[in-house]
Amino acid sequence: MGRGRVVMERIKNNINLQVTFSKRRNGLRKKAHELSVLCDAQVALIIYSSRGKLYEFCSTDMNKILERYRQSCYSSQDNVADNETQNIYQEVSRLKVKHEALQRSQRHLLGEDLQQLRLKELLVLEKQLDRTLSKAKQEKTRMMFNQLEELRKKENDLAGINKQLKCELQEVGPSNANYVACEEPTLRLHI
Repeated sequence: MGRGRVVMERIKNNINLQVTFSKRRNGLRKKAHELSVLCDAQVALIIYSSRGKLYEFCSTDMNKILERYRQSCYSSQDNVADNETQNIYQEVSRLKVKHEALQRSQRHLLGEDLQQLRLKELLVLEKQLDRTLSKAKQEKTRMMFNQLEELRKKENDLAGINKQLKCELQEVGPSNANYVACEEPTLRLHI
């Protein structure tokens, strides 16, 4: 009959804890030694007990194995960093090219550096400028009509206020107040 399954939880009894630690530590050291002998592997084992005591096993020199470990960790991190850096440089160069193209296009739209353009490019630029001019004229016309509409509303409002004031003056009568009679406004906007 085999042993029962051991529940993996912290051992509360200090004596049992030390016995189990000692047995399992020795088992780990034995497995590490077997792995290094059978497979010709470089093995380093570092164990700290709960009391802080150090136990170690090394198939060769511990410092050489740890240095090799550090180099492999840093080189893999460096590769990731190099890939990210390369991606950033590619993105920056792509954005620089796009920025230069936009600046060149802006200079052409402002009428600068036109001598380097071919006839076909000049015709395309002319069409773009015609469309832009047409849109600008449409927007200007729309804004002028909006202003005109606002002025008409103000004119109507002022005419209503003027009419109301005339009525109030007539109710007060000419004998009670000194005023100058005003005629209807003669200025009209015609479009």
